[in-house]
Amino acid sequence: MHGTALPRTATWAPLAALATAQFLVVLSTSIVNVALPQIRTGLAMSPAGLTWVINAYVLVFGAILLPGGRLGDVYGLRRVFLIGATLFALSSLAAALATGPAILIAARVVQGLGAALLAPTALALVLRLFPDAKGRGTALGVWGAVSGAGGAAGVLLSGLLTSLYGWRAVFAVLVPFALAVIAATWRLVPADTPRGGALDLPGATTLVAGLIALTYGLTSLWPAALAGLALLAVFVVIQRRSPHPLLPARMAVVARPNLLMALLGAVWLGLFYFLPLYQQRDLGYTPLEAGLSQLPLALMITIASWAAGRIRGRAVLPVGLLLLAAGLAWLGLTGALIAPSLLIGAGLGVAFVRLTAWASAGVPAEDSGLAGGLVNATRQVGGAVGLSALALLPTYGGAFLACAALTLLITIVSIGKAPS
Repeated sequence: MHGTALPRTATWAPLAALATAQFLVVLSTSIVNVALPQIRTGLAMSPAGLTWVINAYVLVFGAILLPGGRLGDVYGLRRVFLIGATLFALSSLAAALATGPAILIAARVVQGLGAALLAPTALALVLRLFPDAKGRGTALGVWGAVSGAGGAAGVLLSGLLTSLYGWRAVFAVLVPFALAVIAATWRLVPADTPRGGALDLPGATTLVAGLIALTYGLTSLWPAALAGLALLAVFVVIQRRSPHPLLPARMAVVARPNLLMALLGAVWLGLFYFLPLYQQRDLGYTPLEAGLSQLPLALMITIASWAAGRIRGRAVLPVGLLLLAAGLAWLGLTGALIAPSLLIGAGLGVAFVRLTAWASAGVPAEDSGLAGGLVNATRQVGGAVGLSALALLPTYGGAFLACAALTLLITIVSIGKAPS
């Protein structure tokens, strides 16, 4: 990827602002889970309606990530990022003030839209700030650290805030941080020049509708999943004929790492979904105890992500994946927590950073927003589809073992292919 490097002192403060935005996006995925029982009671929601507090965010987020990245390329990365962050802040406030199920679910839809605009453009801005390999490796280490910590921190904060202040606090806490990100980005991140061009609206429409229908169908109605596959097939045809395709053929250079990121997304979301359930339902932990017990996992993800950005060599990714698979297998077979969590954290941190770097390797600067959207979309959609399949397993141990098997598959495909 090409670009002009900014002075070293001019890049780290913007990185902090953009990484905080990424932390909030990941946090908002996991912070709601522990608060769901209180939300159901407080808003008198049905069990089916309660699932949409999660699905409304995840589906919209995953489906619009790719068009969100392309919008950044066409209209300006910083501009689209600021619009997304503003939508995220306003919708978080609306969720905190919701007086009924429909308002809360609508707020989560808008929150997913805002996240889908800010997540890929934030990553693209980071890649532009750090065009050289050494600086980019360190920056992606920071990126991976805050992403990993956000998943675990969501469970901890959810338990703490719900216990002390009630379920509304899990949404309200996002607002001041989002506003701080907007102010810091406006002041610290230099404006980029929009590339121009056009958004492939038919492609974006069929992609978004196809992904939503596919994911919804896997969790609810199988005919919807078939309709989703048909829409995605139409999307492929449109891309081949469009003069401004949403996913141009030149992005095939990063097809493999994005496929692997989709599989890692299934492992990632499956772990953070089933682990607190296992702790509370099988081990009898309180929400706060479940959150506190995940601190070693969060700490190890943070350390490993930072280290992964500084270590070179083709073996780094496979070794990290093997650590992840070993930890998941240990957890699934024995039910132990602390020691497996350390292995899982080390492997997740390394895998996330190295796959993210691989997914941006060789991509021209004008496609940086698209690359950021693609790698985020594959992780999110892979997570949603994978979780639907993992939820069919009868035990939590079986789900952890299935995640271990997926990780071994990623390892096999990545050996000898990942850049150093």
